[in-house]
Amino acid sequence: MLGFRADGRRISDIDPIVQITPYLMPMRCDAQVFLAHELDYEMLTRYIAGQMKKDERITFMQIIVAAYVRAVSQHPEVNRYIMNKQFYSRNNCTVSFTMLKDPQNAEAGETAVKIRFDATDTLYDVRDRMNAVIEGNRGANNKNFVDKLASGLLKIPGLATVVVGLVRLLDRYGLLPGAFLDEIPFHTGMFITNNASIGLHHVNHHIYNFGSTSLFFGMGLIERKAVVEDGKTRMKRFLPIGITADERVCSGAFYAGFFADMERYLDHPELLEVPPESVRYDKHAEYHEPKVSEKK
Repeated sequence: MLGFRADGRRISDIDPIVQITPYLMPMRCDAQVFLAHELDYEMLTRYIAGQMKKDERITFMQIIVAAYVRAVSQHPEVNRYIMNKQFYSRNNCTVSFTMLKDPQNAEAGETAVKIRFDATDTLYDVRDRMNAVIEGNRGANNKNFVDKLASGLLKIPGLATVVVGLVRLLDRYGLLPGAFLDEIPFHTGMFITNNASIGLHHVNHHIYNFGSTSLFFGMGLIERKAVVEDGKTRMKRFLPIGITADERVCSGAFYAGFFADMERYLDHPELLEVPPESVRYDKHAEYHEPKVSEKK
């Protein structure tokens, strides 16, 4: 309320053409645009194999998330969201995803988690944060806040409708407490899904009207395509990603710079092994998250 939210600060010193877009497209589903990207699977496989020789275990998903965190550190404009037709800058860098409680047994169920990152995080910091949260949510009987909340609401007919409606109302006016927002995976900068892990192709997933998700990344099964290298044609493997973005968040120029940086980091993941030389924050939206090693 009055421009202050537990997860961000209102901003108004932006281009008026951008600022009026929420009035023209009030819902995220009005404003979602679809992009696609293909990662060089073979190059990343060699990189991951090289990391294993150094006793560092890295996954494709961790590289993608690390590239996102690093790009946000240079383009904070993309880390904004719209609530009640107003622009807010997040005072955090978060990524959400749905994980299987037991990767060997789909019947054990799944849960949604959200991870907070620091703008100075390296690839190894991102990996450690993701591994810590994943391990903390493994097990069919291990229920996090979201699991318990959903289960409780569904026990009484009509209760879910009332509570979700109340949450939407409070969220609209910035009255949801920070502790609640910290647990809800739909209030996040990026949501990512790894469809390849369950044998599905990549998708351009919708971005939720509930919450504040601005970007959705959908990884899919490896694809083989013909390419010409050194004058010769061969079949090469790529990792496809479907990307859905809320076009209202910032101008196309900011998005272009953000995705150009992401592509550079994904093509050269070694750049993510060290912290960024500098970090940019939106005004009054600087944030810091202790490293995993500092929390122990």
